Amino acid sequence: MIEDDVVIGPNVTLIGASHKKEDIAKYGKVVTTTKGKITVKKGSWIGAGSIILPNVTIHEGAVVGAGAVVTKDVEPYTIVAGVPARKIGVVK
Repeated sequence: MIEDDVVIGPNVTLIGASHKKEDIAKYGKVVTTTKGKITVKKGSWIGAGSIILPNVTIHEGAVVGAGAVVTKDVEPYTIVAGVPARKIGVVK
């Protein structure tokens, strides 16, 4: 779900399902092992080229830096960046 007043940069990927690399070797095909919703709350920003994984909420007013890989929830008015994304500041 994407709420109002959200800014999403170019080439952002929202991934609703994923798998472990071991599943490919074990079964010879991709087996979905993780799936879940992604929620982007009001007024948050997602920078260009970011990847958001399943079961993640980007809370109100949060900022995701360009190229980040978000693997867990981003708290309200928090700035995250990196691979995996980690807190680098707060929105004032």
